[in-house]
Amino acid sequence: MSHALSQEVSYRLLKYLADHPDATQRQLAIEVGISLGKANYCLRALMEKGLLKVRNFGNSRRKTAYMYVLTPKGIEEKVNITYAFLRRKISEYDLLSKEIEKLTDEVRALSSETGPA
Repeated sequence: MSHALSQEVSYRLLKYLADHPDATQRQLAIEVGISLGKANYCLRALMEKGLLKVRNFGNSRRKTAYMYVLTPKGIEEKVNITYAFLRRKISEYDLLSKEIEKLTDEVRALSSETGPA
């Protein structure tokens, strides 16, 4: 993905659209935590990369209603991004666990130095 479209934003967009293909850009922006303008920009970037197709609801009362459909390439990218996102989160978890363990040992050591009150 491009620098402007981070892996995390791509992950969140593709994941949300896979589950909510009829979401509006406003709903997408709110759920992903980005501005409406950025949602529009990101959707266009995903379409240009061939990861997403837009279909118009022909029988909708709202003639501007769209459905966002992940292409086979988009589904593959979603899997790859999900895997990379998971690896990063596991790494963050491991680092955080080590830091918690170190701080817990430090607190125990300090507590034993001061003794009971």
